[in-house]
Amino acid sequence: MNIVSVSRRTDIPAFYADWFMRRVREGYVRYLNPYGGQEHRVSLLPEDVHAFVFWSKNYGPLMKYIPELEERGYDFYFHFTITGLPKTFENLVMPVDNAVATFRTLSERYGPKRVQWRFDPIVISSATGPNFYARRFEEIASRLQGATERCYLSFACMYSKVRRNLETLAVNHNITCRDASDSDKTSLTLRIRETADRYGITLYSCCDEALTANGVRQAQCVDGELLYELFP
Repeated sequence: MNIVSVSRRTDIPAFYADWFMRRVREGYVRYLNPYGGQEHRVSLLPEDVHAFVFWSKNYGPLMKYIPELEERGYDFYFHFTITGLPKTFENLVMPVDNAVATFRTLSERYGPKRVQWRFDPIVISSATGPNFYARRFEEIASRLQGATERCYLSFACMYSKVRRNLETLAVNHNITCRDASDSDKTSLTLRIRETADRYGITLYSCCDEALTANGVRQAQCVDGELLYELFP
């Protein structure tokens, strides 16, 4: 059976929910390997799918389809990214108030284990320093208390493509970004962990082993142990 990630390449729930449901009804999806161009076909028949793992910053367009997914016999859980970054960084992301309301609706329907909060990536910049993220995390965590048990945390990796994309902030908004230093990571992670503990949320990281030294648990973003616990 397949575990189907929907999707880390783009925000399918936010921008392609109608397309996704057409593929579900057809019973398969095709995709191209980005490195070799080979075409792959994946069955989406209920008997071939162990679970969908959804990723999004806006589940609004998918909400109307979730009852149909249940009726068809699919299991699923959600990664929901809410960071509260300024519009200059994310001009297509729903406001925090709307995101929190949608998050809580999903949690009330499916339980806090099936809705994972993502507070990532943390981009240190002249407009969003450590204090900005500490305040934002406190604000959002207080509103998600009881609605989730996990929060995934990570800092932006400044690959060349990321740097090129962030250069537009400098040109258009006079905002400069930089790599998070070790001291940035340590001090901010400790502040965030203290806040998370206060609201009953456990911090995880799936791509930064250095954070585990600051009390963050190591996990996989598509977590086999969690999938087994949810859908044995």
